[in-house]
Amino acid sequence: MSLNINREVARMKRMATGALKDHYESVCGEPPRSHNRDWLVKKIAWRLQANEEGGLPERVRQRALAMADDADLRKRPPRDFTMKIDEANEQTCLVAADDDRDERLPPPGTILTKTYKGRTLTVLVRQSDFEFNGEIFSTLSAIANAVTGSHVNGFTFFKLSQKKGANQ
Repeated sequence: MSLNINREVARMKRMATGALKDHYESVCGEPPRSHNRDWLVKKIAWRLQANEEGGLPERVRQRALAMADDADLRKRPPRDFTMKIDEANEQTCLVAADDDRDERLPPPGTILTKTYKGRTLTVLVRQSDFEFNGEIFSTLSAIANAVTGSHVNGFTFFKLSQKKGANQ
């Protein structure tokens, strides 16, 4: 029996989503992870074609396994880790971050600077609060309020509201 992939794809496109999911399970041997019709059709067609033509040669499979063995599984560090730099010997190590700290906050010891109306503001980030002009503030918003005289979101004021990794 020779597979006509175009005819099979046309037949699958006429199927209901529930029937496509059942067909996926019978062809792939596992329930689908998606309910997207286009994805189901493509995945089933790919599997049918691979079954018909024998899939990848053993040499290619072994090479892929060898490459996967050498590859790092994680591209980014976990969210609950933060980078600390020991300036004395310039070594970098990963340290568990404090879970109650907002992830938008830089690590304690960081100095935030902002120019506001010609004035350079300098804020020291501490473990649970902030130091500005020799005073201790519990939030960045309190500092922004003291500087501007009106309520301003502290993360927005100090440009910390963007997601990690976004261009700043």
